[in-house]
Amino acid sequence: MSFRALKIFSGCFLLVFLLNSISVFAQADLANGKELFEGNCTACHAIHKDKVGPALKDIKKRRDLTWIKKFIRNSQNVIKVEKDPYAVALYAKYNNTEMTAFPSFKDNEIENIVAYIMDESVKTPAGPVPTTPSPEGQPQVNTSGGNDTLILILTVITLVLVAVTLIVFLTVIRRYLKDREDKLADEDKEIVNQGFDVMAVLRHKAFIIVVSLLLVGAGVRSLWVGALSIGVEQNYAPKQPIPFSHKLHAGNLKIDCGYCHTGVYRGKQANIPGVNICMNCHSAVKEGPSGKENIAALVEAYNNKKPIQWVRVHNLPDLSYFNHSQHTVAGGIECVKCHGEIDTMSVVRQASNLTMGWCINCHRETSVNGKDNAYYDRLLKFHEEEVKKGKRKGEMKAVHIGGTECSKCHY
Repeated sequence: MSFRALKIFSGCFLLVFLLNSISVFAQADLANGKELFEGNCTACHAIHKDKVGPALKDIKKRRDLTWIKKFIRNSQNVIKVEKDPYAVALYAKYNNTEMTAFPSFKDNEIENIVAYIMDESVKTPAGPVPTTPSPEGQPQVNTSGGNDTLILILTVITLVLVAVTLIVFLTVIRRYLKDREDKLADEDKEIVNQGFDVMAVLRHKAFIIVVSLLLVGAGVRSLWVGALSIGVEQNYAPKQPIPFSHKLHAGNLKIDCGYCHTGVYRGKQANIPGVNICMNCHSAVKEGPSGKENIAALVEAYNNKKPIQWVRVHNLPDLSYFNHSQHTVAGGIECVKCHGEIDTMSVVRQASNLTMGWCINCHRETSVNGKDNAYYDRLLKFHEEEVKKGKRKGEMKAVHIGGTECSKCHY
């Protein structure tokens, strides 16, 4: 096989590889944007509907990227210092609710979030998480994998079209030159009439090196992604011994979280409710939307003095210290910040990934609620002095009082 033919083949291979790489990087950007959005934004924002803040559908059509980056990093600066009319109107419309500042977000991270929002904007809003048990009895969770499948199909179609186009192009050129073979020089005739040796290509060092690098890269990436997923149980939704709907109890009936989870505002653990708490209502309420069977099982457990073996959904490792009251009372963190829209879940699932990076990011971005709490008086005074010296900016965050030190959560 001649050097010129090898160059043609290498160029075709490189073109196909670049197109495939572009597709892979695009998927990675959207995946990163989705992870950042779900980890930081879903407590207050949805894409297709208003929540605490406005729906984010087509955000890039309403505001340019420069404005979006400034607003995400410090919305209060845009509202109160720059007095941007759009931001001021938005702030007033949503009851002067202050958006958490994200000063640590890099440009590419915000761009990935916006790209994910724009990609989701063109889709039909997803319905509620299915709760119909699967054949094995486990609840089905919508993992929205259709988008990845569509991207894969489009990538394959693109590669096939590129390959067909190159083959047709080379065939036409070859025929054109053969018709004019008598006018060609001897070395050009040799190029036109030469055959294509597949084995020579497969044995070529350049081909072997490129394929080896691709295989090594794919293997390393697979191992890295697999390692990052160890211990991450996001979207875990186990079957419970007695079906319990938070959508009915917390959503429709508006029962406060602290009524059943008695420690959520008072102690380290939120506590899984005992049968006695359930019977406060179900001693009178004997039938629900699903009939009498589930409540009858509850009453039977109560009469036989047997605890219900609820399956724990959110489970931090023993090496991590976490105190509920410290976050819900001192920190003023809403339940949805960590648990997602629990009042819409018929089957509870783990909405957040609960990784160390997710917790640290929250500590870096969440302002400390020091109002009417003398414990923070000296810390707030010191923070204000540091701001005047130019050593700090904005409000006091958890990171300013040791919120990212190892011993804070691991000791």
